[in-house]
Amino acid sequence: MAGAVAGAGLTVRFWGVRGSIACADPAMMRYGGNTSCVEVRCGDRLIILDAGTGLKPLGEALTATGAASCRPVEADLLLSHTHHDHVTGLPFFRPAFDPGNRLRLWAGHLYPTRRLREVLAGLMAPPLFPVPLDIFRAIIAYEDFRAGEDVPLGDGISVRTAPLNHPNGATGYRIAYGGRSVCYVTDTEHREGQRDPAILGLVAGADLMIYDSTYTDAEYPRYRGWGHSTWEEGVRLAEAAGVGRLAIFHHDPNHDDDFMDGIAVAAEQARPGTIVAREGLELAL
Repeated sequence: MAGAVAGAGLTVRFWGVRGSIACADPAMMRYGGNTSCVEVRCGDRLIILDAGTGLKPLGEALTATGAASCRPVEADLLLSHTHHDHVTGLPFFRPAFDPGNRLRLWAGHLYPTRRLREVLAGLMAPPLFPVPLDIFRAIIAYEDFRAGEDVPLGDGISVRTAPLNHPNGATGYRIAYGGRSVCYVTDTEHREGQRDPAILGLVAGADLMIYDSTYTDAEYPRYRGWGHSTWEEGVRLAEAAGVGRLAIFHHDPNHDDDFMDGIAVAAEQARPGTIVAREGLELAL
């Protein structure tokens, strides 16, 4: 992988912000209908968080940029987990089909009982999908680890992880580079009235926390046990952990733009500076 540029900053761009299923409803287009995918740049190193449907437009952009610069695409793709909405963009990721590109895919929720390559191969196989994983022509490494272990990316990039409370498991990430840090905490369900010490330790003092805010507190009792949290819990966690800014993320597919506007107003009142993530939003930390 190409080395990071000394002194260059850390930037975040959202390519997919929706949870559970992609939405094509015109009433949801201002925030976006693609599922989870976030681009993180640490100098000239590219890290991608999750492979939801937002991975497709990111792949198109990377392919165009690579062609214009005559440089291959090199990226580390960190998966929170392998539920459909977080991996369904992978078969449509154009850089994976170019033999000049190099990709590493990481997962921390499967090992030691399963392996990432095995799981993805099962998703891209009949009768679920007609095109096999082996169709990819890029140089791809599939890396398994235990959530809670560090991910060794090098080039001055620190990646810490923590297990999340989600059916079948999930992994939260903290990426630090150049004195700045972003945390990606989805999909996870909070425990009412208490803080998960692993998550609290992961996000403490982070500049930005991207948090599973699928529901509101009022909605949550109907979905208890589904493995998701609320934007209000995100505010409480951000306050407890001394997080700089909170990004509300993994929006419910039933929440249209007007509903999300209401959350944005309420969240700004609850914790000024809180962001409601939308496709195309870019943040420089």
